[in-house]
Amino acid sequence: MLLTITTTATPATDLGFLLHKHPERVQEFGQSFGTATVFYPEAGEERCTAALLLEVDPIALVRSRGRNSPDFSLSQYVNDRPYAASSLLAVALADVFRTARAGRCKARPELPGTPLPLEIQVPALPCRGGPELARRLFEPLGWAVEAQTLPLDEGFPEWGESRYVRLTLRGTVLLADALNHLYVLLPVLDDGKHYWMASDEIDKLVRAGVGWLGGHPERGLIARRYFGRRWALARTALTRLAELGDETEEQLEPALAEEAPAGETAADEAAFAEAVAGAGADGEGAAEGGVQGDVTEGGGEEAGAARKARPLNTLRREAVLRRLEELGATSVIDLGCGQGELVAALLARPRFARVAGMDVSSLALTIAARKLRLDRMPDSKRARLTLFQGALTYTDKRLAGYDAAVLMEVVEHVDPPRLAALERVVFGRARPRHVLVTTPNIEHNVRYEFLTGLRHPDHRFEWTRAEFAAWAARVAAQYGYHVAVEPVGEDDPEVGPPTQMGVFTRDQRS
Repeated sequence: MLLTITTTATPATDLGFLLHKHPERVQEFGQSFGTATVFYPEAGEERCTAALLLEVDPIALVRSRGRNSPDFSLSQYVNDRPYAASSLLAVALADVFRTARAGRCKARPELPGTPLPLEIQVPALPCRGGPELARRLFEPLGWAVEAQTLPLDEGFPEWGESRYVRLTLRGTVLLADALNHLYVLLPVLDDGKHYWMASDEIDKLVRAGVGWLGGHPERGLIARRYFGRRWALARTALTRLAELGDETEEQLEPALAEEAPAGETAADEAAFAEAVAGAGADGEGAAEGGVQGDVTEGGGEEAGAARKARPLNTLRREAVLRRLEELGATSVIDLGCGQGELVAALLARPRFARVAGMDVSSLALTIAARKLRLDRMPDSKRARLTLFQGALTYTDKRLAGYDAAVLMEVVEHVDPPRLAALERVVFGRARPRHVLVTTPNIEHNVRYEFLTGLRHPDHRFEWTRAEFAAWAARVAAQYGYHVAVEPVGEDDPEVGPPTQMGVFTRDQRS
């Protein structure tokens, strides 16, 4: 199977620095199921192409199967795995381009942060859902998608089309993002994993999905297929991704119950729905460190209630909106607005006459504008909205003049030494009448299945209830505010709520 990455940036051979693979060398990398080779069919100043060729050894692949997954059929040895892109190619890509996926380049540290004009080609890719599914998955990420269905046999056109497509992606994106898109979405299009899945797949998906998967309109479908329809793993992964900002999970269950792709029967889909209904939050069994499959035990009223539980992100956004209305705010700025969920909710309430969203990420703002349908927004609503790029650790006059500022799941993404700068910018310079700050309660993390460490790899810290209360009290005293700390989500009697919110109000005399 083959994948090529081409750029026309000048000089195009900078692609070699980013991939950490020299254009003049052919390099081989051993995999448990074969050999991955990286070479450059072309390498010039104006155009450079890197190719990843994966040669799969069917015998090695069979021998690496787990003891609990016997299969004595001939299909173990005669299949499409050596020829069509799949999760095996994604695994090889992750291994061979590990440093590039992380966005690191010691030789040229400025390169990983520079979007490049890229063209990616995959000559043969199983796509259960056809070209339309490929467009649904890649276009929201900024790619122009060309997906051409391949015939079963060019010599016998009457046999019809196959389930394979020739995929071409074109766009100006960060190389690290492009590689992570491929790592996640290649097996999703194939709708199959060719290796034993353990719960550490959650960490892999969260790391690869930072910055794009939490806000993807098809995130439910992606999680469902990525985890082989294992409900608990999919839901846990999306919950952790959502903690990055204010992305929601409202569409998770409908997406997980999508129509069966080609090759699945109605009975298969019904069995999955039954497993989801019975599994609830603990619907995965594991043995020998791997995921066994969906468990259908349990259910009843408790499982039904669990399925109907409202996502934490919805509760958090509603708590913020409710407090803003109670405080009488009519102008609000969302600091760290991400992809615009809170901004959209504010615009839907006419009482908020001025709404602004600021984020450090230009990509997030672009997605926010698309989600808000800025180009088609009525003039009356458009006049109320301002979106702009900025950083919370630098003084910016555009932050001033609002009744209230919201920092929803933002402070934990700031390095602790930089918190003082954020405090000075928001509370000392912008000085809105009210400031609402929400942040995770680390004590509640023990209630999340499969979670190890912090809720998200981009979190620099997470506070206990006492730590957050102490920080809030200090900031309020220093800048002339008084503060009330409130729970968001179910207030667990042992470990407290999942999210804590500080409501700061400026003293009248200050």
